[in-house]
Amino acid sequence: MPRTRQPSTRRIGAAERAISVLDTLAEGGELGTNEIARRTGMTPSTASRQLGTLAAGGLVERVDATGRYRLGLRIVHLANALLARLDVREVARPHLVALVEATGETATLSVPGDEDAITVDFVPGRHQVQPVSRLGRPSIAHATSAGKVMLAFSGRELPHGPLRSYTPRTITDPRALAIEIAGVRERGYAVAIGEREPDLTAIAAPIRSARGELEAIVALQGPSSRFDAAAIESALPVLLEGAKAISRELGWRPATTP
Repeated sequence: MPRTRQPSTRRIGAAERAISVLDTLAEGGELGTNEIARRTGMTPSTASRQLGTLAAGGLVERVDATGRYRLGLRIVHLANALLARLDVREVARPHLVALVEATGETATLSVPGDEDAITVDFVPGRHQVQPVSRLGRPSIAHATSAGKVMLAFSGRELPHGPLRSYTPRTITDPRALAIEIAGVRERGYAVAIGEREPDLTAIAAPIRSARGELEAIVALQGPSSRFDAAAIESALPVLLEGAKAISRELGWRPATTP
């Protein structure tokens, strides 16, 4: 038979049962053999054989103190191998397009740099009048929404001393900047209205890595005359959901409380 390069549509029952066991442990944490059997619909003997095979491969491990099973450390190794090849630009690109379709404004993707956030991708808006966006353009840490997100969620120290003024609205007092960044951290997003360029408004939100660290920053920007308070209020939920969706695709899971 010729090779088609496509995966076979035939399924191997034992492999499907193994996947079911792994999914059950991922959802339930430490579980006993009988509980795993109940949740997966297997007989206890079948579940036991599956657990033995998976344990031998390091995918699950038995907790000696309780006799229960949990996911093994090899899962971490496999997950890290996957996450290492995920390019945030590739993951984020469809979401940038969706943000432009939903709001009409330019969507940008930035990553934390040594001093400022750096634009690594963008999708221009649908309007004739567009803000200046280009690859490699720095988002000034104290004067842009992306820069403020970087300061708020990267754990780095805030800049000291007098800060450069780009417009009359630029925050130049380090104490005022500290208050602003604390607000960004509390709200989960940043707003900059005419702080870097007189007629530019931008909003930005953090993108998290699988470890919960700041991986990148997604932003929407447009002329202040058009991207006004009402437009910001309408666009914020879309931006925040886009940031969360990108983060989830990168492996991030929000912390849950019991």
